[in-house]
Amino acid sequence: MKLRLRHGLLLTACIAAAMNFVAALWIPAKAELAQFLLERAWQRTLSGDKDAKPWPWADTRAVAVLEVPRLGLREIVLEGSSGRNLAFGPTLVNKTKLEVTADRILSGHRDTHFRFLKKLMVGDILTLHTVAGARDYRVTWQESVDSLRQQLVIDEGINRLTLLTCYPFDTATTGGPLRWVVTALPYSG
Repeated sequence: MKLRLRHGLLLTACIAAAMNFVAALWIPAKAELAQFLLERAWQRTLSGDKDAKPWPWADTRAVAVLEVPRLGLREIVLEGSSGRNLAFGPTLVNKTKLEVTADRILSGHRDTHFRFLKKLMVGDILTLHTVAGARDYRVTWQESVDSLRQQLVIDEGINRLTLLTCYPFDTATTGGPLRWVVTALPYSG
């Protein structure tokens, strides 16, 4: 009887471990599949499809690509700054049309797509690709701000790119009021 109980417990533990293993593999696999589908949607957008969704039930679309050449980074930017969209990539915060000169604000999670912000330095070049073409920006300012005491000012008359994420980068808790703000101005180099 004891042997049967031990085998049953061992089998249960093995099944639980296998389920955890599959769940752990599912998240990166889903992320890789999403990146493939987002890239495909971006290519369709560049070909003229104004509503190229990455998957049929998506409530977002690829609207730009952000590159950081020094870090070898390339991120597809999504429309609509919801938590669901932020799970797949950085998002466009404001409703600005990316094709025109304007104040562009992108947000991303500090522990995934915008994890690179902690390595960004003043002077780094950022390239934002839109349907209208590519535009370079140079990082001019980085700062931590308390969202309870300061508001992010959106000024459509200013040509700049702002990257925004939660801060500090390596804390175990999330949802605090601090934000890391990177400001980049147009650069023609």
